[in-house]
Amino acid sequence: MLARLAARRLEEVRHVFRPSTFQRASRSFSTALNYHLDSPDNNPDLPWEFTDVNKEKAKEILSHYPSNYKQSAVIPLLDLAQQQHGGWLPVSAMNAVAKVVEVAPIRVYEVATFYSMFNRTKVGKYHLLVCGTTPCMIRGSRDIEAALLKHLGVKRNEVTKDGLFSVGEMECMGCCVNAPMITVADYSNGSEGYTYNYYEDVTPERVVEIVEMLRRGEKLPPGTQNPKRIRSGPEGGNTTLLNDPKPPPCRDLDAC
Repeated sequence: MLARLAARRLEEVRHVFRPSTFQRASRSFSTALNYHLDSPDNNPDLPWEFTDVNKEKAKEILSHYPSNYKQSAVIPLLDLAQQQHGGWLPVSAMNAVAKVVEVAPIRVYEVATFYSMFNRTKVGKYHLLVCGTTPCMIRGSRDIEAALLKHLGVKRNEVTKDGLFSVGEMECMGCCVNAPMITVADYSNGSEGYTYNYYEDVTPERVVEIVEMLRRGEKLPPGTQNPKRIRSGPEGGNTTLLNDPKPPPCRDLDAC
């Protein structure tokens, strides 16, 4: 009798703490980027290796590290592989990097799944990243992203049908004074022509113009998109620090 009561009570407690179907689905979705499922275009049986040019670049990267610490080159080598493969990393590319640095593949997977700048699904030739950190959000980054998604007709992390564009989110790009801002990772010319530029002080209208300029193959100046500003300076020019600062009275601080 007591055993049955105890078992019933235990089941009640388990039911209270058992996650709901929605919670299980949410957790499963949240970890979607942390595991790999083989597909026809992304599986370990597909051959992958660095091009001859990138093999030389890989040797140059490895030269920066002691020979017994080759694994320290994992991040720059993954970045090089991603540039070569059109902006994303298939599992066979990660395996190739593991061979170069002489570690078990899982050590490379750990790095590739930890850092969000490594894309493990296809992206567009122009991968647009919108800063979503607080300063940019306050300055309208959600409107920036909405304008891009509407204009391109995609959802976040989807690729346009022509393969040219994709839109993602990125945390702090380090230029809060020029918020809001986006980054454009340009994979249209492979690793040899790869560029990664920031465009600051953008508006919903301006990001649409940037997309169309990229579509036409035009080069646009990175940095602030506000014609009234120079770099991070205020509109209309500086109001302080108008002259060179006075030098210190002497360089020998002990003698001052």
